[in-house]
Amino acid sequence: MDVAVESRVDPGRIGFARKVKAYISLTKPRVVELLLVTTVPTMILAANGIPNLWLVLATVVGGYMSAGSAGAFNCYIDRDIDRVMRRTKNRPLVTGELSDREALVFSWVLGIASVVVLAVFTNWLAAALSVVAILLYVVFYTLILKRRTPQNIVWGGIAGCMPVLIGWAAVTGSLDWAPFILFGIIFLWTPPHYWPLSMKYRADYKDAGVPMLAVVRGRAAVGLQVILYAWAMVACSLLLIPVAHMGLFYTAISLVTGGWFLYESHRLYNLAIRHESVSPMRVFHGSIAYLTLIFLAVAIDPLLPF
Repeated sequence: MDVAVESRVDPGRIGFARKVKAYISLTKPRVVELLLVTTVPTMILAANGIPNLWLVLATVVGGYMSAGSAGAFNCYIDRDIDRVMRRTKNRPLVTGELSDREALVFSWVLGIASVVVLAVFTNWLAAALSVVAILLYVVFYTLILKRRTPQNIVWGGIAGCMPVLIGWAAVTGSLDWAPFILFGIIFLWTPPHYWPLSMKYRADYKDAGVPMLAVVRGRAAVGLQVILYAWAMVACSLLLIPVAHMGLFYTAISLVTGGWFLYESHRLYNLAIRHESVSPMRVFHGSIAYLTLIFLAVAIDPLLPF
């Protein structure tokens, strides 16, 4: 708490540029960036080629606003936790760069604007899925699950899977099996992505009273769960090959990157059960690389002649 209090700034001394930067920070741009990485490749797969670029732009802008709104609501609701955790001590509601009221108004405005953008420039199905994504993250994850169960990331991660459904719906106006497999990849990827992070910041989550798996069960349990979800994720990625008629490029990328991530997952578990020094952030950053490469392959494969 002392760190957070000392870092607070005088709201009267905050300039326009710093205020804008604070609002952008409220949207959790790094998380949103990762979500958009999955949206555009899904749109290319849905169109079996390059979709209308104006449609892509509208979906990306609307998707950013939607995810940003959810992130801003999350910062508002979890501001008490953020003031305790070292990892979140520089968020704008902790530093005083934004007031609680400013954050709440911004969250609502951005969320409503995202629905309008998607409804006007894409279609109502994409807009409706965007509303569902916001509700899942804000209500289902932040308000209900996060402080009550170590499975918070598993089921709360559903919100992070929604961009692939939104992207597919924006192109086709409907849903099919392929986007649900992509949904499944992200759903199964979320625990191996976030649980290693919780290992690194275990003390933070414990002090904040958030029952992350690393707090409740320890490193070995996290390592084992990471392995199980990683195997299921790789298996799900291979399902896309027959369902979406993926070619050799996607097949090769999914096998190579999947094998590499499984190796890293098993390495984390083996070090944990031997009570040796572990590097959970290696798996955390590796998971980002894995998802990026898989969806890059999703985007490139339909454009290749083989």
